Amino acid sequence: MSVRMKQKKHSVLVVDDDEAMREMLGSILEEAGIAAVEAASASAALQLFQEREFSAVLSDIRMPGKSGLELLGELHKLRPEIPVLLMTAFGSVDLAVEAMQEGAYHYVTKPFKRKEILLILNRAFEHSTLEEENRKLRRAVDHTSMLGDLIGESAAMRDIFALIRKIANNRSNVLLTGESGTGKEVVARTIHYVGARAEQPFVPINCTALPEGLLESELFGHVRGAFTGAHATKKGLFEHASGGTIFLDEIGDMSLALQSKLLRVLQDQEIRPVGGNQAVQVDVRVITATNRNLEKDMDEGRFRRDLFYRLNVIPIQIPPLRERPEDIRVLSEFFLRKHCGNPQVRLAPAALAKLETARWEGNARELENAIERAVALTDGVEIGAEDFPFLKVQVGVESAPTPLREENILATALTQKLTLHELEDLYISEILKFTHGNKVRAAKILGINRRTLYRRGSGSTQEGVDPDREDSASDSSKSAKLTRVSAAR
Repeated sequence: MSVRMKQKKHSVLVVDDDEAMREMLGSILEEAGIAAVEAASASAALQLFQEREFSAVLSDIRMPGKSGLELLGELHKLRPEIPVLLMTAFGSVDLAVEAMQEGAYHYVTKPFKRKEILLILNRAFEHSTLEEENRKLRRAVDHTSMLGDLIGESAAMRDIFALIRKIANNRSNVLLTGESGTGKEVVARTIHYVGARAEQPFVPINCTALPEGLLESELFGHVRGAFTGAHATKKGLFEHASGGTIFLDEIGDMSLALQSKLLRVLQDQEIRPVGGNQAVQVDVRVITATNRNLEKDMDEGRFRRDLFYRLNVIPIQIPPLRERPEDIRVLSEFFLRKHCGNPQVRLAPAALAKLETARWEGNARELENAIERAVALTDGVEIGAEDFPFLKVQVGVESAPTPLREENILATALTQKLTLHELEDLYISEILKFTHGNKVRAAKILGINRRTLYRRGSGSTQEGVDPDREDSASDSSKSAKLTRVSAAR
């Protein structure tokens, strides 16, 4: 059975000095419904890349003139979002892994199977499509609610936005603290990509993902023969990140022995590969993150106090999602658009109300999972509160009031003989209740600017009467009438 791409027609730039290999790959791609454009050298590929649009690039690593690695660097300067796949002989796997650390999407070893190359390309196309959708989502979100990949309307997030803008262009070390799922890596990426180092590498690593010996080699590199299996000299992540940023996640779980070596790197700005005698100078901004209580760990001897002071130059505490419910709506809308291809699908007001009062012990990561699950399991174009059956509501927090249905508002207006202005005030009052008094959100829903909303007030006794209106007796009468309406409901 032939393997076909899931997406529409794609175009791949095939780069190889071997004509037979180019023709074979071109045939494989054309049979799978993919347009193939061939280039016999890196220089020819660069020219074609600037003249045409491609979905991906498939290049050999070893070629006369510019190598595939050099081509990778040039392509990323032009279009970093285009995935580049590298082909290598079996004995050059280490070189291919290094290429991935430099930004290659994937690599495939020769000889390869037809199905293998098509599956890797398929994943590359899907990845590229998702990245483009995320860029569109970021452009669609209100710029006042977003900085880089960070999204939020709460005062806490706006404070973090302001702090990031202040520190983005310096190289001071940053320590991010907060519960799991609050978005510490997103904050780290934002610091990097809105700052002066944005064009340089951002290299993340989870300190709990590797055993201590392997983690040291990954961070600082090793020389050939340093240990069993070290068949070639390998650069560490600090060297790969030179000029840019390294993000050390879960730094609180790093062993004391490795902490002392990291401290030396921070002090001297140089690394020493495992098994090596020569130090290598690096220029790296270090951002670390943890969900542990490092103060307690220091008191109990699990974390070096001198390292803490080196890392904690600029501390950023990311509050849990349950403490910033104002961010839930904009995050929910972002995740909905991310996981749903149908722009008609929406979250019902009752669903948003339920999301805003949930406990979110897993924070933004749990919210995204909940939205993705609801999208997958819900039929129709509206996701309701019943589509989130497993959410735990915060103890002592009442559900957000759901606005009156349109027919109920009209019925109330007719029964109470409200004027048109009073009807508007009633509706504004209901929207303000729904948004928990958040006038920024309310103004967006009502389609008016915030200044108009502040001038109008809600028209209810809770918000006060409009100070700009001259007829105070009329205002008192209206306020009394709306108080009766509220009581009648």
